[in-house]
Amino acid sequence: MPSSLRRLLAIGTLALLPFNAAMAQQPASPPPVSVAKPVVRDVVDNDEFIGRFEPVDQVSVRSRVGGYLQEVHFTDGALVKQGDLLFVIDQRPFNTALNEANAALEVAKSTLVYADAQFKRAESLATSGSQSISILDDRRREWVSAQANVRGAQATADRAALDLEYTKITAPIGGRIDRRLISVGNLVQADQSVLTTIVSVDPIDFYFDVDERRLLNFAQTARERGVDLQEGGGGVEVQVTITDSNEKPFKGKLDFAENRIDSETGTKRIRARFDNPNYVLQPGLFGRVSVEASNVYKAILVPDEAIGSDQNQRVVYVVGDDGTVTAKPVRPGPRLYGYRVIREGMDGNETIVINGLLRARPGSKVTPQVVELPQSREEIAPEAAGLELSR
Repeated sequence: MPSSLRRLLAIGTLALLPFNAAMAQQPASPPPVSVAKPVVRDVVDNDEFIGRFEPVDQVSVRSRVGGYLQEVHFTDGALVKQGDLLFVIDQRPFNTALNEANAALEVAKSTLVYADAQFKRAESLATSGSQSISILDDRRREWVSAQANVRGAQATADRAALDLEYTKITAPIGGRIDRRLISVGNLVQADQSVLTTIVSVDPIDFYFDVDERRLLNFAQTARERGVDLQEGGGGVEVQVTITDSNEKPFKGKLDFAENRIDSETGTKRIRARFDNPNYVLQPGLFGRVSVEASNVYKAILVPDEAIGSDQNQRVVYVVGDDGTVTAKPVRPGPRLYGYRVIREGMDGNETIVINGLLRARPGSKVTPQVVELPQSREEIAPEAAGLELSR
C-alpha cells in the first residue's frame, strides 16, 4: 500500500475517535413501562367450594302388586310427567279376583236384605206378644251379622279394585326417566322389583361442604346481615360454574344447611337450589360454587401481572414522580373482577408498573406510560382495556 494512502487512513481513524467517545458518553434513556393507579372499589369477598348436583326428588319405581310384566309405555331416558303410564302388569288375574269379590258382595247384600226383613217381622210379632223375646234377639243378631258381612265383602271388593288399579304403574313425579330394568314377560315381585328410576330436573339442588373455619366466618357475616345461616342462608345468592367453559355461571340461592357439623370431616353440608329450565345441569355433575364470604368493603385491586416476587415475598413496583422505581411488599388476597385484592402494603394512591416488570429495577428510573385500569376485567379483553399482558 502506498505511504500516502496509509497516512490518509490514519488521519480518518483519528478523526472518528472523538465522535465515538462522545456517543459512548451519552446516557441511555430510561426504558418505557406501562403504569397505572390501582382500582379502588366496593367489593365482597367470595369463597369457592367443589360440590355436586343432586335431584330435588328421586324415586325408584316399584310395583305394588306382583305379576308378569305385560306392557312398557315409555322411551328410555325420556322426560315424563307425573301420572304418565309407565308399565302394565297382566290384569287378567286381578279382573278375576275383582269379579269374585263383587259376586261375594252381592251375596252378602242379599243376605242382609233377608235378615233385615226377618228382624222387622220378629220385632212386630214380639210387640203384639205373638213372638218370644229370645227369637227377636236371634233375628237382631242375624241382621247385625249380615251388615258386618256386607262391610267385609265391600272391603274385599275395594281391595280387588285397588289391586287392579295398581297393575297400571304411573310416574309418581315428573322428571327424566332411566332405562327399563325389567323386560316384558318377567315376573315382578310386589314392593321389591325396581322397574326404573325417575329424577326431577327442574329445579335442581347443589350440595357442598364448608369447613369449620370458613363456616364461622360465614356465620359472622350472616349475623351482620341479619341472616340465619342455620336456615340455609335466608336465600343468599350464589353462583356455580361447571366444567364447560362455554356456559356462564348459574345463579341460585342457599336454602338449607345441616343441623350439625360432621365430627369425622369437620364440615357442614349446605345446599343451594337452581332453576334448570333448559336441563343443562344434570344430577351427579360436579361444579364450583362461589359464595359471598364478607360484607361490602373498600378494596385495592391490581392486575396479577403487576405483582412480582422478591425471594419469599410478593411485591409491586411503585414509580415515583421522578420515574424512580421502588419495590413495595404486599399481601395479596382473593381474585375479584379480574384483579387481585391487596390486603396489606398499599393505600390505593400509588402508581405501579403493570407491564414491563423485567425492565423495572428498584432504584433505577423508567419512562412511565400511563394507562387507566377499567373497574372490571372479567368481560373485557386485555387488549381492549389497553393492557398487553406479555412482559
